[in-house]
Amino acid sequence: MQDLIKIAAAEIGITEIEGGLSNPRILEYARVAGFDGWYHNDDTPWCSVFLNWVTEIAGLERTRDGRASSWEKIGIEPRKPEPGDIALFVPVPGATHITHVGIFLGYSEDKTRIYLLGGNQSDQVNITAFSADTLVGFRRLKPVGTPAALENEEVLKRGDFGPKVKDLQDALKLAGFDVGTSDGDFGRLTEEGVKELQRSNPDLEVSGVFDAASRAHLATLLGNLS
Repeated sequence: MQDLIKIAAAEIGITEIEGGLSNPRILEYARVAGFDGWYHNDDTPWCSVFLNWVTEIAGLERTRDGRASSWEKIGIEPRKPEPGDIALFVPVPGATHITHVGIFLGYSEDKTRIYLLGGNQSDQVNITAFSADTLVGFRRLKPVGTPAALENEEVLKRGDFGPKVKDLQDALKLAGFDVGTSDGDFGRLTEEGVKELQRSNPDLEVSGVFDAASRAHLATLLGNLS
């Protein structure tokens, strides 16, 4: 999900305008996300507006809803959160209503804080540390349309490197297989993830090589997530 992070990070520093005016960039988020029919003032909470804009640009599924709570059911719950997943928060520990969402970047060393890239954080787009006690959970978003890893017909194996491997890593994680960070390097973790994929279908050879049969099985698993 690095593209998602890059798109959002490029907006860091965009800030609400005081005095009854609105930052036109924030209004542009609303327009592109389809909220311009009701969003006319940046005093209105816009964390979900911003996230809908980012995901629209990144080609990922989105809620098309201005409420932070709308992100609770979209996508899938990842086994292990990765940078680029969506993190959901309540205002205080023990609360139930989700009031903020953003893009997960990582935990502090002591695991008490979560670093979040998002909008409407102190009235701007920035990276803020939130208390882990207020975390509700994570969501991993699916791409709109066919994942790139399923369109590529190339056989991939350990030692390969590049964007096609990164697409495969993203698709494997979406299907629930842990391959670590999507870094485009087909190493040991990616090979183990492919083997785990192959073990989930008794008709497949457990080779660790991502071939046409493995791709077809991954397509079935991702299709079942819809």
